[in-house]
Amino acid sequence: MDNNLIAKWRAERDRKALLALADGSVFHGVAFGETIDRCGEVVFNTGMCGYQEILTDPSYAGQFVTLTTAEVGNYGINPEDVESRGLFLSGLVIGDLTEPSNFRSTDSLNAYLKANGVPGIYGVDTRALTIHLRENGNQKAYLCLSGALSETEAIAKAKAWEGLDGQDYAAKVTCGESYEVGEGDQHVVAYDFGIKTNILRSLGKFARVTVVPAKTSAADVLAMKPDGVFLSNGPADPAALPYAIENIRTLLGKVPIFGICLGHQLLSLACGAKTGRLKFGHHGCNHPVRNLATGKVEITSQNHNFAVLPDSVPDCLEVTHVNLNDGSIEGVRHGTLPAFSVQYHPESCPGPHDSEYLFEEFRKLMVKSEK
Repeated sequence: MDNNLIAKWRAERDRKALLALADGSVFHGVAFGETIDRCGEVVFNTGMCGYQEILTDPSYAGQFVTLTTAEVGNYGINPEDVESRGLFLSGLVIGDLTEPSNFRSTDSLNAYLKANGVPGIYGVDTRALTIHLRENGNQKAYLCLSGALSETEAIAKAKAWEGLDGQDYAAKVTCGESYEVGEGDQHVVAYDFGIKTNILRSLGKFARVTVVPAKTSAADVLAMKPDGVFLSNGPADPAALPYAIENIRTLLGKVPIFGICLGHQLLSLACGAKTGRLKFGHHGCNHPVRNLATGKVEITSQNHNFAVLPDSVPDCLEVTHVNLNDGSIEGVRHGTLPAFSVQYHPESCPGPHDSEYLFEEFRKLMVKSEK
């Protein structure tokens, strides 16, 4: 037998790991990345590629991301494809870990996770785990790589964790101070609730963008004299950000507003809607959404556990987009004020480019408001 295969077999034999769910289910695998134990909420992402962009999406803060694609790691890691300043997810759960073979690769997935202090587990039956989450909903979980706990102890750790509901994770992932990108004609102030690099690239094509921390006051934003305000994506529970909701309420009608993902939920809350949990969320780059104005179906990239509740939408908001998988709200527009938002990611990194037109709509809205 090949010596490398023997060495790999011995390593796998000696590095047993487990993922324990709060409902008592346990999934076994092999540890990789940083060998630490950690609590988190386990979700699944159905994207067939783009694991590096998924890893660096701050919206995954507090979560164990299960990738449903069979092999992960084959094209390695490169500095050009990162979507934020670091890794915020709690851990990574995959089926088969493969070695990189790509001319752009500068590091392996294993080394990248280890360098960033993120634990991983491979060799998991991700098909069974995904089906379990679809049937029972996302779960609080405990990832044990150290081997220090029994299954029973790990399950107890998962149950005892506070979870993500009611928790402000945007404050944990936001930038520490303001900064600028882009050189366009418009000036956009972008709230960083967990903003992605490709969002800034998309806005920067037509605007000078001032990125501000999540708790920046509406008064400070207006003092910058922006042509528009952007509300970014971000992690966890939108209802746990009362300061953001109040700031958006103050900004409404004073400046055009465009929100995506968490920003969509926050805009809706500021207008009087309510949000709640989806059973297992939307995580992937293949979600069909109907634009109600045009009738066209967009294939979209999504990452969220919460959504705007249909029965709570106030009269001032018009629903503009609907998810064709479950009928959930995917977009709203204010009836009288220059403000709109979508639940998905029009910058799509990774994912399709069907929804890039929304950035142009934002630009036109700012131009119209100036006139």
